[in-house]
Amino acid sequence: MTVPENYLADTRAQFGKYKEMAERAMAQVSDEQLFDVPYGDGNSIAIIAKHLAGNMLSRWTDFLTTDGEKADRNRDDEFEMSSDWGRARLFTYWESGWKCLFEAIDPLNPDDLEKSITIRGEQHRVLRAINRQLTHYAYHVGQMVLLARYHAGSEWKSLSIPRGESDAFNADNWGKRTASRPKVGH
Repeated sequence: MTVPENYLADTRAQFGKYKEMAERAMAQVSDEQLFDVPYGDGNSIAIIAKHLAGNMLSRWTDFLTTDGEKADRNRDDEFEMSSDWGRARLFTYWESGWKCLFEAIDPLNPDDLEKSITIRGEQHRVLRAINRQLTHYAYHVGQMVLLARYHAGSEWKSLSIPRGESDAFNADNWGKRTASRPKVGH
């Protein structure tokens, strides 16, 4: 595989990992917690998910041929949550955003990475546009995970290696060579 082919494969995998991480975090909170706004003009987990889906639908629809900021996008509405939004409606919208993203990314080939597209009238190479979205989604998924962890409290199930279990994880996955390393304090 060439470097551009590896980049596209890894990008697809990374987007998938962020989707899964957000979904595993959201699964650990109640409906009330999902929609809870922690402070004044803050964002709930649901608002962040709604914003991500709205962004995906705008950026990835006709990705190579139209500006990534669609004229019909109402970005401000993404940060509002009316009472007719429940978990089911949120997840339907969430899935539509991810479906749009993967339908745009899956057919890309290495030559596409050099093409030029626009986002809000600004020129981007496709590679740069992908990186822009990948970092944007990672930022917001991190927020979602933090809020979910806060809400779940002591019931939280780690999305990674649980605290205090690194040596066991390393021993299980890489054998005894890592278990014999001296521990380093934090």
